[in-house]
Amino acid sequence: QVQLVESGGGLVQPGGSLRLSCAASGSIFSIYVMGWYRQAPGKQRELVARITNGGFTNYADSLKGRFTTSRDNAKNTVFLQMNSLKPEDTAVYYCSAGPSGVPAYWGQGTQVTVSS
Repeated sequence: QVQLVESGGGLVQPGGSLRLSCAASGSIFSIYVMGWYRQAPGKQRELVARITNGGFTNYADSLKGRFTTSRDNAKNTVFLQMNSLKPEDTAVYYCSAGPSGVPAYWGQGTQVTVSS
């Protein structure tokens, strides 16, 4: 089993920035891909970004240029830097991990609210 714990969510004004962190523990040898998804009220969960343990990344097309994911393999931690935030970025953000691009494990989620 793998446990994922997110941190860094909160309330931010439009145009502001937040940095989310997700620390993995447990059977981390099984993790190849870590990533971020988000779910806004009334909407389906959607991919934000993914990163492999080799540093290869992919992003939702609509978020390229504003969001950046990175990974510290030594600390089994993945980060999501979110800049120029918009009200439509408001959602619960979930960390994911697994041996492939399909998540096998999920964090509990962290709320991000973009509002003035």
